[in-house]
Amino acid sequence: MFDFLTSTKRPASGTPVLPAAQVIERLKALTRPTAPWGIVDGHSEGVDLIAEWKIVDARWYEIFAKAGLAKVFRIYLKLDEAAKEVRAQDHEYEVSWVAGVPKLSIAVRSFKGQTKSIEFGAGYGFTEDLTIGQQYKYRFETGEIKKPIQEAVTACGWIYKGVVFGKL
Repeated sequence: MFDFLTSTKRPASGTPVLPAAQVIERLKALTRPTAPWGIVDGHSEGVDLIAEWKIVDARWYEIFAKAGLAKVFRIYLKLDEAAKEVRAQDHEYEVSWVAGVPKLSIAVRSFKGQTKSIEFGAGYGFTEDLTIGQQYKYRFETGEIKKPIQEAVTACGWIYKGVVFGKL
């Protein structure tokens, strides 16, 4: 009923319904070395999977640090095999940078539910030929993580259900 508020996405009519193990495989396959986000095991947090920015990955944290990213978000994913749903809840964390290394902590004003945000910017300085030019440019959008997950889930015949209130 309120799918636009919860980010809920449903599969197309007639989509074959795959077993939970294949849904997990497809979601894990979304992680690529070239993407600034990935999907990791979430059992230590009481969920099946967690989608998150690669903020602690050495290959990426320098980019995030230059961007001065102050908040990151994770999507906690829990499969409900009986309902054929992947229940998803967004969590926001604060990032503090200590000597260029990220440290995550729960935000003083924490957030759980469904969110959409975009962080972008660019930095300028001297280039190799001593002219002023763009040193870096970034754009981090929650949809960059959420949309491929929703598409993978619905392609498996499952519902991606955004959870706003309550537990997963």
